[in-house]
Amino acid sequence: MGNHRAERAPKRRATSAPAAPTTGKRRATPPPRRSMVSSLPSLPLVAGVAVLAISAGGAVTAGAGATSLASSGASLDATNAVGAAGTALARRGEVVSRSETRDSDVQVEETDPELVALAEKQMAERAAKLAEIRKEAEKQAAKIKENKWVLPLASYQITATFGQYGLWANYHTGLDFNGNTGDPIMAIANGTVTSTGYDGAYGNKTVVTLDDGTEIWFCHQTSIYVSVGDRVTGGEVIGTVGATGHVTGSHLHLEVRPGGGGPVDPFQAFVEHGIVP
Repeated sequence: MGNHRAERAPKRRATSAPAAPTTGKRRATPPPRRSMVSSLPSLPLVAGVAVLAISAGGAVTAGAGATSLASSGASLDATNAVGAAGTALARRGEVVSRSETRDSDVQVEETDPELVALAEKQMAERAAKLAEIRKEAEKQAAKIKENKWVLPLASYQITATFGQYGLWANYHTGLDFNGNTGDPIMAIANGTVTSTGYDGAYGNKTVVTLDDGTEIWFCHQTSIYVSVGDRVTGGEVIGTVGATGHVTGSHLHLEVRPGGGGPVDPFQAFVEHGIVP
């Protein structure tokens, strides 16, 4: 038994021998991976660049720029960010330069000597035309005032009108203004005395030819105050009411003869000149 124990010596627990080096490719332990996020500029830097780009070009907003950088996962270093900001500033400079050029062009156009001269010429022509129109208007107003008709008597009654039949050999050729003997007779408009004297049935008569050639006959006068060739104005006294010629009482018989021709209705002539007898 003693031998048996010797032969069966307790088994020694084998220990693992170190593994022999393996020939061939060996997988190298990779170095610790550098996070992409850690390679990005710090968030304050990115935000600062974005704000700078916004203030320079107005192309993006700060929040949109930061969100785009975070979501794309693109690698962006500080140098590239500064470069982008520089580009934005350069573009802003171009915009400002173009704007200044446009403003400069407008200023040049506004102060173009030829345009200024043309404007001054047009203003001068307009002023001259207005002055001419004003002068013509004043002349016309003076002419109207000068040729304005007035009534021949200050106080009267119409006793016979144009075209009546009865007391006359044919028909009545004028307008009769009843008045008292000696009442002043006034020229009805500006003109020249072309005839004075006694004329049969018309009695003492004065003819005033107006500037347009119309003859005005003042008949049955007691007295005549003007002579042929005298220049008279509307409202000027030229004689007095009477009863000379073929009459039934003192009155002024007035006739209107355009161009020295046949008589027309004096009442209508007065109305056309703004007066209702």
